[in-house]
Formats: sequence, C-alpha cells, structure tokens
Amino acid sequence: MPPADRAALMDRLQKIVGRRHLLTGRRQTYRFRTGYRFGGGDAAAVVRPGSLIEQWRVLQACASAGVAIIMQAANTGLTGGSTPDGSEYDRDVVIINTTRMTTIHMLDGGRQIVCLPGATLYRLEQILRPLGREPHSIIGSSCIGASVMGGVCNNSGGSLVQRGPAYTELALYAQMDEGGTLSLVNHLGIALGDDPETILDRVERGDFTDADVVNDPKRRASDRDYASHVRDIDAVTPARFNADQRNLFEASGSAGKLAVFAVRLDSFVSDGEVGSFYIGTNDPGQLTDLRRDMLRDFASLPVAAEYMHRTAFDIAARYGKDTFLAIRWLGTDRLPSLFALKSRLDGWLTAVGLGGRGLSDRWLNRLAALWPQHLPSRLLDWRDRYEHHLMIKMAGVGIDEARAYLLGKLNDNGGAFFECTPDEADKAFLHRFAVAGAAVRYREVHRRAVEDIVALDIALPRNERDWFEQLPQGLDEDVLHSLYYGHFFCHVFHQDYVVRKGTDVHALEHRLLALQDARGAEYPAEHNVGHLYPAKPALARFYRELDPANCMNPGIGQMSKAPGYGACRTCDDAALPARDGLASHDGIA
Repeated sequence: MPPADRAALMDRLQKIVGRRHLLTGRRQTYRFRTGYRFGGGDAAAVVRPGSLIEQWRVLQACASAGVAIIMQAANTGLTGGSTPDGSEYDRDVVIINTTRMTTIHMLDGGRQIVCLPGATLYRLEQILRPLGREPHSIIGSSCIGASVMGGVCNNSGGSLVQRGPAYTELALYAQMDEGGTLSLVNHLGIALGDDPETILDRVERGDFTDADVVNDPKRRASDRDYASHVRDIDAVTPARFNADQRNLFEASGSAGKLAVFAVRLDSFVSDGEVGSFYIGTNDPGQLTDLRRDMLRDFASLPVAAEYMHRTAFDIAARYGKDTFLAIRWLGTDRLPSLFALKSRLDGWLTAVGLGGRGLSDRWLNRLAALWPQHLPSRLLDWRDRYEHHLMIKMAGVGIDEARAYLLGKLNDNGGAFFECTPDEADKAFLHRFAVAGAAVRYREVHRRAVEDIVALDIALPRNERDWFEQLPQGLDEDVLHSLYYGHFFCHVFHQDYVVRKGTDVHALEHRLLALQDARGAEYPAEHNVGHLYPAKPALARFYRELDPANCMNPGIGQMSKAPGYGACRTCDDAALPARDGLASHDGIA
C-alpha cells in the first residue's frame, strides 16, 4: 500500500477507536502478531474496537482500503489461525482484536445465551453457575482465557463427552462478496431492525424482548446429536474433527473467514453431584475395552474422560508446574492478564536484545521448581506403577454405575483405580490440562537440545482399537519425547513430539502425518487448521464460499493469500453440500 494511503487508513481507524486502541509499533503489536504456540508475522496495525459499531466501522474502513483482515479474540489458539503468517502478503494486514467487547445476554432464563466477540468461557461459566447451568466447555482452554466466539468459529471440541464441538446456526456476522463489498447478516433469530448500526447497537445493549426472539426448530444452537453420535463405537469415521461437514455452517467453523459480532448458544444443566476415578494400567487394551463398554452399555455417559501417558505426566509435572500453580492459586480469570504481561515482556526483551526467545520461560520454570511438590501422593504412586492414565468424571447415578464396573473390570486384572477426593480430582484434571503448555516450556528451556515441537491434533475412527501409537524404528530416533494425551472417549488425541536438534522438522512432520493417514485419522481434530495444516478440499471450499474475495484471514489452511485466491484450486475437486442460509441470506449492504 502506498504510504499516503496507509496513513489515510491509520487516520481513519484512529478516529474510530481512539489513539490508545490503534497499535502500529512492532513492540506494541508483538503479542497480537505472535501465536500462543505457533505462528506469527507482520501487520500494519492492530485495532481494538470497544463496541460492535466501532468494529463495523473498522471493517468498512479496511474493506474500502483493500487490506487483508484478521479477526482475533483471545489469541489462545495452537495453530496460528488468529495471527498473520509471515510477511508474504501482497496487501497490508490489519488485525482486529475483539477482546474489549465482553457482553453476555441471557435468553429464556439462561437456557440460551448471546455472546459478543470478547466474552470468555470463564466469564460465561461464572454467569451461568448461579442458575445451575453450564456453557459448552468448562475446563481446558477456558483456563487461558479463550473466548466463546473463538470456540464456535474453530469448532473447538472441549473435554466434555456429551457435548461435542462448539456449534451454532444462530449468529450475527459481516461477510465480503467477490468484489470486497461488506454486508451484515442477521441470523441470530432476534428481530433487531434493518439498519446495520441499529442492529449492532441493539444487540450490544440487549435492547430486545422475548417477543423479538424467534425459536426456529430448524436452527440449532448446539450439536444436539453428539451424545448418540459418540456412542457409535463401530463407526469407521471419527466422532468429531474440524473438517466434518456436520458442523460447518456460517459462523461455525468459519475460522476468521467471516467477521462475527454475536453468537447465540445453548447452555446446559449443571451436573450436580460428581465423582472422579483415576485409572492406571500398563495395557492399553484394557482402556480400549473400558471405552467401548462404557460407551455401548452405560446408561450415563461420563462427564469427561481424559487420557495422559506417563511421559506427558512427567513433562507436565516439571514444565507445567507454574501454570498449574497460577491457575490453582490465582484463578483462571487472571491468566489472560498474566499471559499478556509475559508476552509484552518477551517482546521488550527481544527488542532490546537482553535475552531473546524463551528467557521468561526459563525464569518461570526455575521459580516453579522452588515450590514444594504440587501433585497428590496417590497420583505420583500411580505414575510410578502405570504407563497409561485415565481420569473419568461421572455425575449422578453414573457414579455408582462406574464404581461397580471398575471394581469388576480392573480388580486383580493388571490395572487399578482409586476414587478421587475432590482435591485430588481438581489437581488430576488440572495436571492433565497443563501438558500442552508444558511441551512449549520444555522447548524453550532446552533450546540447545530441541529443534522444535511437532504438535499433532488427531481424531481416530470411533471403531479404532489400536489407539496407542508406537513410532517405527528410525523415526523415533529424531524424537526426544513423545507426549500423548487427549479426550479419550471422543478418540481425540494431542500428540506432541519434541524434536531432536538438527532434525528437519518439516520432513519429520510429513512422515508423522503419513502415519496418521494410514491409521484413518482426521486432523486437526479440534484446534482448526490455522496456518499449520492444509485445509482439506471440502473445508477449503467452505472457506471460499464464505469469503470469495479472500479478504478475511487469507492464507488460512495453507490456501492462497492472493485476492480471489489467485490460481488456487485446492477445493475444486470436492463438493460441499448446500446448506440453508449459506448461499442466500438476509444481507444488509
């Protein structure tokens, strides 16, 4: 973009959001341009609108200027999908960060909610708890401040067995046509008028009544069929994955190809009494049988069923300790601010040349090592005795059902379990969710020995029995540590490979993905393609239908960054079935 045109755009953006919320310096924009675990690149500016009308006007300004737009909320994703990808863009890039807009509205006594772009899972959980209800996800990504909107746009899975991916067919969003013209689409199912700014102002203020809310039985606000879907243990397809056409609809799975202003979602009745069981075994086949038995025969599905291998346990115990302690003692509500502070510190240290990448990670790891043992003694005992660890949480009558089953299944049969105290259960699940960050920390602390991390996010077929991976000889020589953990009953696994120094990481990743292809796995399972994975043909076509001009998040899924996708034809050989509301909608230019 010519300097004069760029200056004119920056002046217009500043008039919309104010000087404080338009960031242009490299140090100022560092944490917004850099992915939580992967990715990063250049951006001409980061804009932080404080209202939906400001977001709309920022979008209009960017569309008029012909820049590439990247929508970003909490930037907690693991595949770089909410940050730029390098500097190889043919246009200036503007990041629109939405975290200042955090409003949540209740519908029908909290049975449904309307969330603005910056609303977090943590805040939603707080609001729903007094009503005896819960959001789609209540643990895991919420621990680091993930937004509700980000979960929907990325079909995030979460850890709760009965609920499936975050999904809705009720959303308010802006969309670009082939010529780059912006329109506002109101599919919230709430009558808000016809003028775009009136619609946006009313939804932000909650200026609507029950009479304005339409309950269309053809439009869902969650994946209501998932509980039966996951029970189909003989199906040859995975239970959930990002390219699953069951859950690609407008905002759901859009990955930044739409600018979403609000989503309407179901909430869920809280589980009430819960009990947690910690299972250990040295035979993965025992866990195979347990999963199949419980999904097929139990009257009550588990609330959660989280797997962790011994190596993942060990890495998290040492390199995820500060995250564990921060969540345990400071609470999840403070973590976004702590991560932002750490990112600003990293940016400043890099800019002034005082230590470079990973210095803050090394400091935090040394400080955490001074703290006394944070894990319960029974967890440590099970770590010494067993290679494979499974944590199952049951609710209501399911507690007795699981207790009776486990007594018969594991008693004197090579494995064992114990019923957790509430404190042990909290710490066990928290330890499991510290694993992903621990792999990153290990890399930063051991830069001399580690080339990088290959982080795979896979979904195995529901009928797969041989789920535990054994790396073939030769390939395992390039890997220092393999961390296996995941959502066991959904057969979604996170597989982090700490790669030996000097190894060709990209070549290794291709070999690892070839192994997953041979297993019939789909990937990514729940973190979306970002810039890490290529979008498979059906997903690529979905993106092109949402954003034919390629103005929104260009390059996502390793697609073309060029206007109109240039010569990219990655999706031409697959058809995506037409969905109501996608090809035609009530657009307001």
